[in-house]
Amino acid sequence: MNIKGKTFKYGDNINTDYIIAGKYTKTLDYSSLAEHVLEDLDEDFSKNVKAGDILTVGENFGCGSSREQAPLAIKYSGVSAILAKSYARIFYRNSINIGLPALVLDTDQIQADDILEILFKDNIVLNHSRNIEIPFDPMPEIMLDILNEGGLVNYLNKNRDFKVE
Repeated sequence: MNIKGKTFKYGDNINTDYIIAGKYTKTLDYSSLAEHVLEDLDEDFSKNVKAGDILTVGENFGCGSSREQAPLAIKYSGVSAILAKSYARIFYRNSINIGLPALVLDTDQIQADDILEILFKDNIVLNHSRNIEIPFDPMPEIMLDILNEGGLVNYLNKNRDFKVE
């Protein structure tokens, strides 16, 4: 699995309320969540993000509440992966569980609008705009399998004797 896209870049300590404000989380319509993703940080994000784009941030991304709507809002906005120096643990796990790659790497060499290519097999992000390679922390094989299946529910349905809904 490889991902290529344009990046949006933001800073450190972006909490789940900045990702999706609590007032929008009382719905199961994930496309409506996507309309408001990151609006308190960047009011034009949902208008400018395109399918396949990559979200690049600093440290402690997804801190705050444990609401699963935060990574869902990002995923349904079209973002194909998140790159961060570090994540809040529950946000990281929620991202993997819904099939949204969340990679740990030094994001200092990435700027807004850079064109990136994520090579999962090689644990490398190619920054085509700056002609550099940035290594990322390898993911355990089980997590890659979950991502390849599109999330934990799909993975369990394929690899277990029972169905999860």
